[in-house]
Amino acid sequence: MSDDSSAQGVAGHGAFFQDTHLSAPEAEAATAWVRSHVDRRTIDLGERMDDVRDHLWELEKEGEVIVHRIAPEHRAATVQTLYGWDKKIPTNNLWHHKSCGQCGNIPGYPTSLLWLMNKLGVDYLDETDQTSCTAWNYHGSGIGNVESLAAVFLRNFHQAYVSGKQHGFEYGHFFPLVHCGTSFGNYKEIRKYLVESAELREKVKKILGKLGRLVDGKIVIPEEVVHYSEWLHVMRQRIASELQTIDVSNIRVAVHPACHVYKMVPEDAVYDPEILGGNRLAVTTSVAMALGAQVIDYSTWYDCCGFGFRHIISEREFTRSFTMNRKIKVVREEANADVLVGHDTGCITTMDKNQWIGKAHDMNYSVPVIADVQFAALACGADPFKIAQLQWHASPCEDLVEKMGIRWDQAKADFQEYLKQVEQGNVEYLYNPELATNQNANMKNLSA
Repeated sequence: MSDDSSAQGVAGHGAFFQDTHLSAPEAEAATAWVRSHVDRRTIDLGERMDDVRDHLWELEKEGEVIVHRIAPEHRAATVQTLYGWDKKIPTNNLWHHKSCGQCGNIPGYPTSLLWLMNKLGVDYLDETDQTSCTAWNYHGSGIGNVESLAAVFLRNFHQAYVSGKQHGFEYGHFFPLVHCGTSFGNYKEIRKYLVESAELREKVKKILGKLGRLVDGKIVIPEEVVHYSEWLHVMRQRIASELQTIDVSNIRVAVHPACHVYKMVPEDAVYDPEILGGNRLAVTTSVAMALGAQVIDYSTWYDCCGFGFRHIISEREFTRSFTMNRKIKVVREEANADVLVGHDTGCITTMDKNQWIGKAHDMNYSVPVIADVQFAALACGADPFKIAQLQWHASPCEDLVEKMGIRWDQAKADFQEYLKQVEQGNVEYLYNPELATNQNANMKNLSA
């Protein structure tokens, strides 16, 4: 193939993206991952894999890294992963690693999480000193590389480690909680590469040294990489018993599990013998069950949402047809679900924002698509506009809200009145904006 960098490949990508001319069986094999079943019944659990955390402790003993430990003040709950390994999920003193896609496209996603934490009295730091994980760029364009991904991973988790110091605490006071499933999967892969490759560690150490992102000349790697859905999973009983105000027993919930959460680095995904027989990913389903909703199964539960990163940009009709045919249509026809609930930025965006295209092909299927934390917040009395921010969703949420006993028209009218107050400068905050933006603010003094 020509090495002419100006040449065009398939769908406008670079020259190295060319038609593979696969036969039908070869194409089927190459794309099998989108339908692959990853659960206890399909994975050989007899042959033990290496636990990357074991090697992480060894590197710390050798003076190679600093491990950001989960301490007693993080009030961790212990869960089991696919292989039966223990995983600690911190529930307090959390550092929010927010999602670019959530903040930009689904703002009710992070606000619902912060709202629940405020209601439960959870201590956390929600600051602006972080970057995107850049995995979107890597998967979507191929421009990034492992070194850049690793540098960003370590830069952000260094900030989580040192962030407490500027607020009057010690290093490690706040433990990172990752909002996005893409970041979550990417960071776990990168952690494994860093642990296994001395060459990669040396390369990124030079980068981080220039950025002032080393501690005693060492990189900082967290003991666990934790997703918000895992926090929600371990907090579900408290949420249901202490906060829930709305009966959702009449709501039929279908769940979409995200590939980046349970297919990527599957050994770290959370399984629970009380959830789906312990055979499938526990998070999100466990929350719907704890709230008393009806969890309805469907035949394409394991399938990818169709997002796929690169083809959502250049071959989005594939994404749209896949999400309509393999998810929305099935959830509507088989499960007759009132809502499709997920736990990842890209999945929610894909299934929520692309339902309109079905009308062009006489596929008039629609179902509300929201995140598990939004559903939980609604069940606990959160405002559907101010907190859950369902007005940002393209899928129809009105009937769901009404079925939950919340008057959509009244909530909308109240929100419009609130916006008039905002225009006059009367803004409500979920979090102290000085803590979010001022690194010199002392949290102890502000909370006194």
